[in-house]
This record gives sequence, C-alpha cells and structure tokens, in this order.
Amino acid sequence: MGTAQIVATVLAAAVTVVAVALAVRAVRQMVAVIRLGQPDPTRSGELGQRAAVMLKETAGHTRMLKWSAVGAAHWFVMVAFVVLSLLVVEAYFEVVDPQLGLPVIGHWTVFGLVTEWIGVLGTVGILYLIAVRLKNRPSRAKGLSRFTGSTMWQGYFVEWIIVAVLVCGFLIRGFKVATDHFEYPLWATPVSHAIGSALPAWEDGATWVALVKIFISMSWLITISLNVTMGVAWHRFLAFPNIFFKRDPGRPAGSGLGPLKPMMSGGKPLDFEEADPEKDQFGVAQVEQFTWKGLLDFSTCTECGRCQSQCPAWNTAKPLSPKLLITSLRDHAYAKAPYLLAGGGKDLTGEEKATAAQLAHVDVLALAEADRPLIGTAEEGGVIDPDVLWSCTTCGACVEQCPVDIEHVDHIVDMRRYQVLIESSFPSEAGVMLRNLENKGNPWGAPQNTREDWTKGLDFEVPRVGETEDFEYLFWVGCAGAFEDRAKKTTRAVATLLHEAGVDFAILGEGETCSGDPARRMGNEFVFQMLAQQNVETLNEAFGERKTKKIVATCPHCFNTIGREYEQLGGTFEVVHHTQLLAHLVSTGKLTPVQPIDGGLTYHDPCYLGRHNRVFEAPREVLGAAAKDGITEMPRNSERSFCCGAGGARMWMEERIGKRINVERVEEALSTNAQTVAVGCPFCYTMLGDGVTGKGRQEDVEVVDVATVLLRSVKPKETEAQGA
Repeated sequence: MGTAQIVATVLAAAVTVVAVALAVRAVRQMVAVIRLGQPDPTRSGELGQRAAVMLKETAGHTRMLKWSAVGAAHWFVMVAFVVLSLLVVEAYFEVVDPQLGLPVIGHWTVFGLVTEWIGVLGTVGILYLIAVRLKNRPSRAKGLSRFTGSTMWQGYFVEWIIVAVLVCGFLIRGFKVATDHFEYPLWATPVSHAIGSALPAWEDGATWVALVKIFISMSWLITISLNVTMGVAWHRFLAFPNIFFKRDPGRPAGSGLGPLKPMMSGGKPLDFEEADPEKDQFGVAQVEQFTWKGLLDFSTCTECGRCQSQCPAWNTAKPLSPKLLITSLRDHAYAKAPYLLAGGGKDLTGEEKATAAQLAHVDVLALAEADRPLIGTAEEGGVIDPDVLWSCTTCGACVEQCPVDIEHVDHIVDMRRYQVLIESSFPSEAGVMLRNLENKGNPWGAPQNTREDWTKGLDFEVPRVGETEDFEYLFWVGCAGAFEDRAKKTTRAVATLLHEAGVDFAILGEGETCSGDPARRMGNEFVFQMLAQQNVETLNEAFGERKTKKIVATCPHCFNTIGREYEQLGGTFEVVHHTQLLAHLVSTGKLTPVQPIDGGLTYHDPCYLGRHNRVFEAPREVLGAAAKDGITEMPRNSERSFCCGAGGARMWMEERIGKRINVERVEEALSTNAQTVAVGCPFCYTMLGDGVTGKGRQEDVEVVDVATVLLRSVKPKETEAQGA
C-alpha cells in the first residue's frame, strides 16, 4: 500500500463519513415530516399485490415507457444507477489497492460484461435525457414547457453527476487495462480496453480516479442531504414506497382514478350523522392534515412535469400546474416542519396546541411559514391560490402520467372539501348548482315531474320500474339525459337501440335523482352522501332480491359514481356504459348496421369513461361498425385524451381565465377534418357542441353521441324521417 493509496483511503473515508452522517440526518428529517400526516389504514393491506405492482411499475417502467424514447433512456439510467452502485462500492477497494475489486462477483467475467454494457447504455441514456432537458428548458422551448417551474439546477446537477460517475468507471477500468491489472477479456469489455489502450501505464491512476469517483458520489449525497426537498434526486429512493403504497394496487395502472376517497378524520371515514367540526377533520385546511401518504407524495415529486404537460388547465393558460401545486405543498410542509415537530399546530377550533416554551427555540422562518394560510391569494400569503384550486377539472391526466403515482386529484378535492364545507368559499355560480341539487335533485333545477319527458314521441312504451319486474337492465338516464336538450337525443337513441335489440330494460323515472358527482368533485361531500344514500336505497328497492343488479348509464360520471363510489355507502351494482352494451349488441348480431355513415369521423374520449375507467375500445368498436371510413383519431386520444373542461363540477362554473378548454379541444377535433365528432358523455356533448358553434362550424361539423351514430346506421330511414 503506497503513499497514494494511504492518502486516497483517508480522504475517501473522511468524505464518506461526512456524507453518510448528513444522509442519516436527512432521512430522519424526512421520515419525521411524513409521520406528521394523518393515518391512512387503507394503505396497509394487500402486501403481495402491492409488491408485485411496485416491481412491475419500476422494473418494467410501465408509466415511463409511455414516453417512448425518454422512457427507454430513463430505464437504462435507472438500471445503471442501481447496478453500477456496486462499482462505487468497488471504488473503495480500488483506493486501497488498484488491483482489488469486489469480493466474489468482482472477478466474474459475466459481472464485467453486464456492468460494461450497462455503463455504455446508461451513458447514452443520460446524455439523451440531458439533451431533452436542454431542448425543452423554459427559456428555449417553443410554447409551454413541462420543465417550467422546475428547479433546473437540481436536474442538471443530478444528470451531470451521473455522467461523471460513469466516465470515472470507464477511466478506472482503462487504467487497469493500461497497467495489466484488468481481469476481464476484450470480448466482454471492449470499451474499457479501447480506453485503456489510449491511457498511460500509470500505476496509481486507478486509485486517484477511484477517489475522484467517490468524491463525486459523496458530493451528490451531501448535496441532496442538505436539500431534502430535492425530489429529482430523492425520488430514486422514495419512488419505491410511494408506488408500493398507492391506492387500489389491484387495479391496472391508472384505473384507480375512478372513485374518490371518502372524507377521512383520524384515519376513519367521516360519519356526517355524528360529525362535529370542532372534533372531526372536514377536508384539509393545514398541510399536516394531509395523510402521511400525501406528505410522501409531495416528497417524491421529481419535477419532471409530465403532469403539467397533460393538464388541460395549464395548457389553456390557467394558474393550475399539478407539478407546482405538489412542489408548493412540499416546500411548505418542510419549511413548517420545525414548528410542527416542536409540538406546534392549530386544533380544529383554531387554537394553538403548543406552549410558548415549546416554540421558544423554533426558527422565525418556520413560525412565519406556520402563519401562512394553506389556501389564499398572494396578498394573503396563501400557499395555494384559490384560482389554482378551482381550475382543476379532476380529469386525472396528471395522475395517469405521473411516473411515481402521485395522487394530485385526491389532494385537490381534500382542499376543496374544507373550503366548501367549513369556509363556504367557492365560485358563486357553483352555489346555484348546489342549491338545485338539494332542493330539486338535479343541478339544473328542473321540476322532478319532467324527468320522463324525453320518452314523449317514441313509437314504443318505455317500461318503468314498479310497473314491470321483467327487466334485465335498469336504464339510469341521469340528470343531463333527462333535462338537457342535446343529451335527451342520446337518451332516446339508446332507448330505441335497446328496444330494437330486444333488451329488457326499465327506468326509474321520477324516482331517479342526481348521482351526486358534481357535489362530490367540487368538495361538498355532505350533499353527495345525501343524494347517494337516497339513490342506493332506491336502487336496492328497485332490484329487490336479485343477486345481480345490472345498470346501464349514458353519463360516464353516473357510471363511475354508481359503479365505483356507491360501494363506499353499501351499494354494489354492476354498471356498464351504454357504449359497452351497444358494442356487445353489435358483436352478437342483435344490432346490425345496414347503412355506413359517410364522411370523416373522430372520437373524443370522455375523461371519466376513458382515463378513470379504462373504457377505450367499446365506443371505437361501435363507431368502427357504423362508420364507412372508420375513425380518424385526434393527436391526444385514449389515456392522453384532452378534457372537455366540464369535469370536477366545472360544468357549472364560469371559465374566466385563459383560453376555454372546450375551444382547445374543438380545435384539435377540427384539425382532423372530420365532419362528425362523436362523444360518449353528455357533458362532453354540451362542451364540444358549444365549442363548434363558437367556431362558426355548426353547419359543416356535427357533435353527436356514439349511440346516435349507431342508430343512424341501424335505422337510417326512421332517423332521417325524425330529423335525428
């Protein structure tokens, strides 16, 4: 052991001790912050399923590979980080003696081969990712950049550290080749041999480069330890638990978006019959009122901006960026943490829980952060601006795209719940909708005795529950389908097609009331539960003793709410969307298109049918059977479909900021040169129809439901005669 090795060993040990000590402190700090969150017992079960999903999403990169080249590059970088960490460990042996390597596996040719090519592909991958970041950096990107608002120096720092570590790895091997201390054959490690042939035979070369590699690696560890909010680095460790503890691990990736979580207080669903705002938590008013999984979400964000790039609000110049919302909550949580960890915090009545003595040594900046309202304008010092909160359509594009399973929509709705239920603070026009729901049972405030008016003029009798027990499907018409003029066309078309196919169905008529979706998504859980419990009782009574309770719905919001959220209130029903049932009837020959529809046709995926419930193929199968030339897809389709702008109760809120979301989507539809824009949702029908009218294209472009397209093909003469 020469002088160089002694000096290098001492320096390597010193920097490692400092880095490890800081890392341990940082981990303890992060764990302490995450543990400040509220309990969530729903995250603890299905451990085997959770492990399988976590391994699939990480090793298989199922989310990242949706971004093709970027995803593939990131996969190689991830594998390089994991596998080549062994070479960082090996560097500690090399500073002691350049001829040493990892015990046992360090002498296997297979190990040399694998690490060689992972190093090569990892280098190519990280250079590609650097190029992508440079090309799309906010100052140079044309249009909106997904990196806008990201802490760019952190991204560059992490990426160039990886490059430097990989380069050092090849240089160490090169010096070993040059000094005849390399064990691996040329065929297994050609790059290392090529580099070695160009290097001098410097005996201490491998030692000094190994020291540089350790210094670079430890500088990375020291830097991230001093910056616990550096998600672009910490996600390498936090992504695994964050994905492991995702909700609904048994569902396919993305399909867990459908049901919202019930309001929780103390880790239990809130019972409104016994709830007390002074004792029970109503939504989220302070950052520590998020669950521990919420705080883990905030800590895990990589600032990659995939959520931002897909968000309809961000893409139409509104203040909401899902990424910036999460990072704002993260920064606030960690800045407030010293105050909270000292025992500080407000109880549900607004009283301070800590004594003056407990807070005496808390940093003034943490105390100032504690005084900030979670929701408030910039003038009020708020962490999240109200316009940010109310711009969300709950379309779920952010959750769909997030590679680490952050649950943006749940957090937004939790904050809305407090604003609505406790602060009574929400857009004024939404108040009209809520009053209509409470007083009339529908958001339009239409008289209940007009719910069956859509049946007038049909050439067959629509059966009512109570008048007949002989039905296979209960046809849930929905408020839009019963009261909104355009949606009533869809309702009539579906009823006609079901009658034509010989399907036994019945409606509730005046016994139906709103599913509660608009109330729940704007944050009024009380009104939602009131409506939902009434509907569960009505539906259970309608089905009687039947074991199978089949419902067909034309509205994806009703489809999602009744099928996936009423379970939380004891209502278990088998709900299908009308496009699913129609696709089945076409495939089984019970409905036969006889006259293909001419002209170009495109299809808009409703968020609550597609992303939230993974129903992509059924409407396309129906349209494919009915349309002569098939479907011309919009650039953003299927799981990347762009929202119409009506979800999250936005249907009843005026859009005053930026470009209208429906106009953005209509422009995309018009770019296909289609004469027909098919939809599968009454909200989408209204929004896109208004967008087409606003563009002055109502004469040559028509927005219609999938059912209407099929009806025109199945019964062309009748529909032509009726002017449908």
